[in-house]
Amino acid sequence: MSVEAAGPELGREAAKEIGFPALPERGISRAALLLEAERESFFLWAPVCLGAGIAAYFALPIEPAAIIACAPLVLALISRMAVRGGTLAATVMTAFVLAGTGFAIAKLRVEAVRAPVLTKALHGVEITGTVTMVEAKIPRGQRLTIKSPSIAGLAAEQTPAVIRVRTMSARSPAAPGDRIRIKANLSPPAKPPLPGGFDYARTAWFDSVGAVGYAFAAPQIEGQSDSGTLSQWYRRSIENIRQAIAARIRQALPGETGEIALALITGERGGITAATNDAFKNSGLFHILSISGLHMVIAAGAVFYSVRLLLAAIPLIALTMPIKKIAAVLGIISAIGYLAISGGQFATVRSALMILIIFGAVLLDRPALALRNVALAAFLILIVCPESLLDAGFQMSFAAVTALIASHETLSNFLGRQSRPHPALKVPKFFGEIIASTLIASVAVAPLAAYNFHQSQQYAVLGNMIAIPICNIIVMPAALLAMVLMPFGLEWFGLKPMGWGIEGMAWCANKVGALPGAVGHLPEIPAFAFILMLAGGIWLSLWQTRIRLFGVALCVLGLLGAPLMSRPDILIGQKGLIAVRDTSGKLSALPNKGAKYDLDRWLEYDGDGRTAREAQSGDAFSCDAVGCIAHVKGATVAVARHPAAVTDDCLNADVLVINDPKPEDCAVPATVIDVFDRWRNGAYALYIDRSDDNPEPRVHLETVASRRGERPWSVMPERKTPGGLPKPRIRETPGAAPPAAAPPRSMAEAEAEPRTLAESDPGEEPDFEPEFTNAVPAANDAQ
Repeated sequence: MSVEAAGPELGREAAKEIGFPALPERGISRAALLLEAERESFFLWAPVCLGAGIAAYFALPIEPAAIIACAPLVLALISRMAVRGGTLAATVMTAFVLAGTGFAIAKLRVEAVRAPVLTKALHGVEITGTVTMVEAKIPRGQRLTIKSPSIAGLAAEQTPAVIRVRTMSARSPAAPGDRIRIKANLSPPAKPPLPGGFDYARTAWFDSVGAVGYAFAAPQIEGQSDSGTLSQWYRRSIENIRQAIAARIRQALPGETGEIALALITGERGGITAATNDAFKNSGLFHILSISGLHMVIAAGAVFYSVRLLLAAIPLIALTMPIKKIAAVLGIISAIGYLAISGGQFATVRSALMILIIFGAVLLDRPALALRNVALAAFLILIVCPESLLDAGFQMSFAAVTALIASHETLSNFLGRQSRPHPALKVPKFFGEIIASTLIASVAVAPLAAYNFHQSQQYAVLGNMIAIPICNIIVMPAALLAMVLMPFGLEWFGLKPMGWGIEGMAWCANKVGALPGAVGHLPEIPAFAFILMLAGGIWLSLWQTRIRLFGVALCVLGLLGAPLMSRPDILIGQKGLIAVRDTSGKLSALPNKGAKYDLDRWLEYDGDGRTAREAQSGDAFSCDAVGCIAHVKGATVAVARHPAAVTDDCLNADVLVINDPKPEDCAVPATVIDVFDRWRNGAYALYIDRSDDNPEPRVHLETVASRRGERPWSVMPERKTPGGLPKPRIRETPGAAPPAAAPPRSMAEAEAEPRTLAESDPGEEPDFEPEFTNAVPAANDAQ
């Protein structure tokens, strides 16, 4: 019944019930009836309110004490008990209770996983511990997750609970459950590459990972560890099963085809090359490589329908037993098994929960596909793992499925129950559904993709039209068949056709991803614009009446605010990488072979599609043997590479970057950033303000440390005792002058100069390539 059709008496009665006694009569009627019509949707907002409290906790600049973190929940509970149930005030107070709960459980989760974190790099230390996970890495080597390690020279109370070590040797014999000894370089989990960038250390905190590093030699196996607790035995057993499955798949499907098959079955993507990952990303097909709802529905759904069809073929069982519920139980078992061997990523957990809820609804004779099931799955995940709110996979997974189900429910209500289509229309209907679902999901995740990854895939519809039927009809059913036959040694019977399907999807990804304009590069968007678009999408999806249209207005406001992000004029990395914005508005960086990852991320956040090599031309700089100079918005930026350059730079520069301790009498530059500033504060972003009213450039700076705040995962590095490194005076630099005959060098010559291992400082990144030029953290897996 619409608001207009309802009588004023009904409106006033409803208003009194929900707590609107003081509003004008007409306002009472309309507002009361609108809220009454949405009463069934209130539950859908439970995970939203919970997530708001979690987001508020992570947004704090300092870590609150436990009693302070619980205070909002206590106050909200008292307020909720003070109001009458069933009223609007009670609904609002319940929302605050949920938000307070989210705030409190986030704090409790942080304390529950608290473990020591390295505060400084350790080189060539001997490590012993138990391997809990082995991940293949390209082009060679593995990443070992080691639990309960012992590190030579480090006290037990300072030793991390979990460390991750990348081995650069060929495949080692290490397996889950092995006690190993290995010599490695370790460092704390990496800081963000720029202020506001992805914080790998925060992700590592919730995995209790306190150190990352690399080793060149293979580990020595010292034997099997004790069984430990039941939980440890279960994890070890599952990981051994995953490794056995991986070996059988690689044997039947050698090469990258087998690695993709492994990703679809066990969730291990480490063996897929960067080129293939990029092709799937650029074509909008990367979701296929990540086990999510698509794979879970096909796998569990195939079990459900196969069992139901088989039982229906036996009249005695079909007429006397609830075959639909029996099939649902077996579908639940298959979903749990798939979840166990798939690695347990958030998208997989969400999908498994959704499948369990759907099959549970079948067992209870309830509607299976509903937004309430999505809300329940999100609520459970956030209660158990509140940090998942910050995971891009969690965000995009729930955004896509919420938009799809909300659109389905809206269209079903609008069109009503339709008769089955003519057989001739089934094929067009199948492809039409693929196009519609791809468009809806793409629109739903677009703000999240722009905010997290700064990219958009222009031909995702085309790629999905080709690849999704291959995945649905060939790849995943063949994978299920292979898993059923694997105990009998006949897995090749399913893996061979699965490999053919994978080759077809890879061909599609390479062709579509290589089309001109396939990828759009988007600069960083302001947080307020992202929040407006996110709030608008949630509002549009969860409400059922016309008030949902207000969400469109919020999305439009967010889109209008997206281009308003100010971009830094100068970026200075922790490892000494320096980039300035040239006259064309693009970043121009000085060559720095040890900081390719940082520059890649800077370009990504800038919406720049160039590679790091292309951006390291240094065209904006004028360099000689002792340093470089650049001019940005009328400000002079000096990079001193030799003590002899410091005197002149201190007199003339507005921004001075040096690789030595800051001189005592360098007072002229507005900003001086030395090696210890970068070591302590991380990367710098500098903004230069200059106007006609104030022609003198003013420098505003932002650091990684200031953006991270004082949180458990942003622990400051250990500071050495003063006295060993006195600050030099620029007038006392005997022997500092460069050789008189040293000519100015071109940027190409400077880039070609060999660099030592110490200059690149590889241990500060979680993954490290053997060429010492690239480091890619696990953050990229979220894509």
